[in-house]
Amino acid sequence: MDLGDKRRNKRAIKMMEGFSAMPTASIPQACGDWADTMGAYRFFENDTFEWTDILQPHIQSSMGRMATHEVVLCIQDTTELDFNGQQARGLGPLSYEAQRGMYVHPTYAVTPQREPLGVIDAWMWARQPKAADGERPGVCESQRWIEGYERVAEMAEEMPDTRLVYVADREADILALMQRAHALGTPADWLIRAQHNRCLPEGGKLWAATGAQDPLGEIEFTLASRHGQAARSVRQQLWVRTVDLPGTAGVTCVIAREVDAPAGVKPVEWRLLSNRPVPNLESAVALIDWYRCRWEIETLFHVLKNGCRVEALQLDSIAKLELALALYLVVSWRIAHLVRIGRIHPNLPADLFFAETEWTGAYVLNRKKPPKQPPSVRDVVRLIAQLGGFLARKGDGEPGVKSLWLGIVRLRDYALTVEHFRTQTEIS
Repeated sequence: MDLGDKRRNKRAIKMMEGFSAMPTASIPQACGDWADTMGAYRFFENDTFEWTDILQPHIQSSMGRMATHEVVLCIQDTTELDFNGQQARGLGPLSYEAQRGMYVHPTYAVTPQREPLGVIDAWMWARQPKAADGERPGVCESQRWIEGYERVAEMAEEMPDTRLVYVADREADILALMQRAHALGTPADWLIRAQHNRCLPEGGKLWAATGAQDPLGEIEFTLASRHGQAARSVRQQLWVRTVDLPGTAGVTCVIAREVDAPAGVKPVEWRLLSNRPVPNLESAVALIDWYRCRWEIETLFHVLKNGCRVEALQLDSIAKLELALALYLVVSWRIAHLVRIGRIHPNLPADLFFAETEWTGAYVLNRKKPPKQPPSVRDVVRLIAQLGGFLARKGDGEPGVKSLWLGIVRLRDYALTVEHFRTQTEIS
């Protein structure tokens, strides 16, 4: 990290460690004492660096992780942060003109196995109020999707042995984005959920023409529980068609439509567009699997807004909020990464991710005897999640991010207490 001063670098790292250890805490709680709290607020008041300078070291580390994989999914999406009732300078309207807040639009790198590799790009902005004619001044917000692809394309040039795939939801269904990718030579693939049922050059509509063909085959997977709905098995039929859109070179449309959905449940249907050719069922299934990984950015937003509680930040300008959000984006990635590591690489030693006081504390707080050697990361993650309410029953599966961030808070208190007594013992 290079913020122009070694003391600022040290302060930023210390703050990030404190926020990681106590993600649900306010800034004063996470800092721990008056001196560090004042240091944090002075840090946010400094105008000699920007939030992009804070995020840059994480981006570089993320790119190093990306380069070790054959395929990396670069997922983009936008979330709004509601600071209604706060007086921070520079905030703007949200979905409703009366709301006050700002927007965050990160690019989140994950593997096809859903391991989060880091935040590799981001936009932060506040909307300007609408003018008298109903138009909103400022740069068109749809431009961020196109610029997002351009940044991914630049990274793809630096990683020739890694296939980067730009993944986005319906808001990114913009012909100008596809045309820009084609003009650049498509250094990174793209996969976008379709929003527009476009007219075909030969007549008719895209979705009807694609679905009128014989199905290419079927795919079956387990849809994870979300929004109060239990996990369930989903079986979809797949249709594929290649079409020519203006300024592009062959766009593949994939329609995945659920069959035999349970009574009273809306069938799951996705319409996807991609530059990737789909010559067989295996290629179509890969695109569906890649798109399903898009949910990982929703997990990042969940940790950022509900785990780190960034909408409760009490800072008096959008510039200060941006600095804090850059720190919290990295913290949110770390929590999501720990959850996935415990599932994808369960046998890695826990001391790669936790200090000795932390992994032993996870055992002690669960009234278990710590092993003499570092256990697996899966065992420690599950124990920490149990401190946050995860029951770890036979049929409970693996813990989620919420139980982990709640457990981390309890574990941090324990680790600080142990370190304090060790220090006192050494002094005496």
